[in-house]
Amino acid sequence: MRSSLALLACTAFLTASAQGPAGWPAVVDGYHGLLERAGIVGSSLMLVRDGQILARQTEGFQDLDRKIPVDDATIYHWASITKTFTGIAIMQLRDRGLLSLDDPAVKYVPELRAVHDPFGDVSAIKIRHLMSHSGGFRAATWPWGGDKPWHPFEPTRWEQLVSMMPYTEVEFPPGSKYSYSNPGVIFLGRIIELLSGDDYEMYVTKNILMPLGMHETFFDRAPYSLVSHRSHSYFRDDTGIREGRFDFDTGITVSNGGLNAPFSDMARYLSFLIGDDRRRREYDMVLRRSSLEEMWTPQLPATSGEGTNGSESQAALSFFIERYGEVELVGHSGDQNGFLSHLYLHPASRTAWLIAFNTDVTASTDHRRPGTRDVDLAVRDLILRNVIH
Repeated sequence: MRSSLALLACTAFLTASAQGPAGWPAVVDGYHGLLERAGIVGSSLMLVRDGQILARQTEGFQDLDRKIPVDDATIYHWASITKTFTGIAIMQLRDRGLLSLDDPAVKYVPELRAVHDPFGDVSAIKIRHLMSHSGGFRAATWPWGGDKPWHPFEPTRWEQLVSMMPYTEVEFPPGSKYSYSNPGVIFLGRIIELLSGDDYEMYVTKNILMPLGMHETFFDRAPYSLVSHRSHSYFRDDTGIREGRFDFDTGITVSNGGLNAPFSDMARYLSFLIGDDRRRREYDMVLRRSSLEEMWTPQLPATSGEGTNGSESQAALSFFIERYGEVELVGHSGDQNGFLSHLYLHPASRTAWLIAFNTDVTASTDHRRPGTRDVDLAVRDLILRNVIH
């Protein structure tokens, strides 16, 4: 059962109109049809404008075996959208004068001295490079296992990652190109812990989640009071459907993919990101508007790879800038353990939307069944065509 405190915190959003803008019915019809074609078990979609939920839609089941439907209380795993919270935490520390984005990462993570860098001194890798995925590190956190049922979902301790640093090589000169990197974000999480004296989860909870009223958001395994709302996850391909790990722990990778939250809490996050003049003072206490918008400054092209879908995309600081024709969006996606999600901001209209799926569908070999990523792109196009003008 939901706490009265959490319900009170969400009241401002839940009183918003459920009708949506004029083009919303066309979006819902297309969304519903795409989910059916793909065989996605459960999904949610939400549109936020000027600090209010403009429209929302839930479909399918959060637990297929027990036939528990997705509802407004369903908690999704947000995977790499967590990285945006990590970036905000880094900017908070920057604004407090505890670091510079152009500081060498090795200044705070001396263990990086053990990494092999064929391009020069590892001190050339700046905090800014880690935020824009241009530090030269590999994509995978732990490419040496994890595929057995008895393996941890991800490495559980910092020491395990440190032990692999002598076997890690910088793959290109830092800042020279984009290459999505989970280890780079783990290093950011480590910096947050060392400078704040808090565990990453506690720092973000105290300095972002609590001030924004995100009272039902948590990292990794669910509190007992919320586990019944947590969605299961699934994988579907030509061989059928199987369930992913439930209520899993992302271990040392928490700073790049450990976040779980219901849509009501994520509505508050979207409102903070897109801006709301009525809450300007409250939001500035989390992060100044100028610092948040600095995170949306393009750093280098990101035309391929994980993290973005735009044909003219740029890596910014823990966000991506995606261009579709004349429309420019700020965004970030998430993909882990059967969950896929995407956060989009359209600052020009003060509109944002969020979509989540609990099924990672591989497109069928005969192309009759679209994959989940195809559905995400198609719903994006529906919203751009019918809602964003």
